[in-house]
Amino acid sequence: MKMLLFKMEIIDALNNNYKIKISNDIEDTLIEFNPYKKELNFIHNSNLTDCLKANEYQLRKMLHNKRIDTYYVGFNVKLILRYHKDVAAFNDRSKIVVLDKRNNNNDSYVIDEDKGEEKIYKIFSDACYFENKKYGGFAFIIEDLEGNYKLYTEKVQETGSSQAELIAVIKAIQLLKNIEKIRIVTDSQYVRKGLTEWIPCWKLNDFKTINGESVKNIENWLLFDTVCNGKYIEFQWVKGHSNHFENSLCDMYARDAAGN
Repeated sequence: MKMLLFKMEIIDALNNNYKIKISNDIEDTLIEFNPYKKELNFIHNSNLTDCLKANEYQLRKMLHNKRIDTYYVGFNVKLILRYHKDVAAFNDRSKIVVLDKRNNNNDSYVIDEDKGEEKIYKIFSDACYFENKKYGGFAFIIEDLEGNYKLYTEKVQETGSSQAELIAVIKAIQLLKNIEKIRIVTDSQYVRKGLTEWIPCWKLNDFKTINGESVKNIENWLLFDTVCNGKYIEFQWVKGHSNHFENSLCDMYARDAAGN
């Protein structure tokens, strides 16, 4: 995947309209953004401006997701865009997102569900966390090529449900260390998007978010990234609590593990 690296700096503000300078090694340009009205204007015309317009969907999404309190004069951060990324496709939950880390590659792309691998190991996972009790649990099922299931559960403490499910998937992949092709079936967008969309940007941005803050839970994200090296991974999203058999089973066993 081709990544575009820029520096973003807020240089002026008037009536909630923030003037932002975006630069690369060659030139800079100005945009104006109002985070309350979600209005974006391109002030200059240049090659850099044309590049930003070609990737406007990504730029808008980052500006929209940036917290209001981080809009102030003097704020600066690296801005990373993926060249010609089809954001709509990546956000389409009916699609499978593929991560291919074989042969020292690190590519991600989107395919229709019926285009996925027919013969592939599958990981089904879910997790729960009880904030008032400070503990939870996770469960995952590994389905082999013959359709046989193996169930694994564990109780966790001092973490959230998203982090617990990430740990579950990491442990499942570690058990499949000699398997090249794996499909992860999850109701977690946190798990689905982390390696395919977020980590490539974090690595170029010193593990900082668009808000200029350090990425949380980075140790597990880096471990997840490492255990997927050399593998072809399909991420399939399913809606939680929708009577999907394996997802419902994992949910039940995760809650059971938390109660033990």
